[in-house]
Amino acid sequence: MSTLAEIENAAETLPPEQKEKLFLFLAAQLRAPTGAPEGPRRLLTEAQVLAAIETSPIRFTADWTALKAEVR
Repeated sequence: MSTLAEIENAAETLPPEQKEKLFLFLAAQLRAPTGAPEGPRRLLTEAQVLAAIETSPIRFTADWTALKAEVR
């Protein structure tokens, strides 16, 4: 795979746990050039995640109902 479109298409076929690993890999790649240390991971409760979705100023084109269902 050499284009972003090919990578995106391949990523769509991954199971959720592999998508999460890919996301973490990409986040680490973005963080690497800044030299920012790896921060501790914190686990959010379901209520915290749902509240963050509702109050986020970022509006994605995703289906929020489906996202909330996946969080639950």
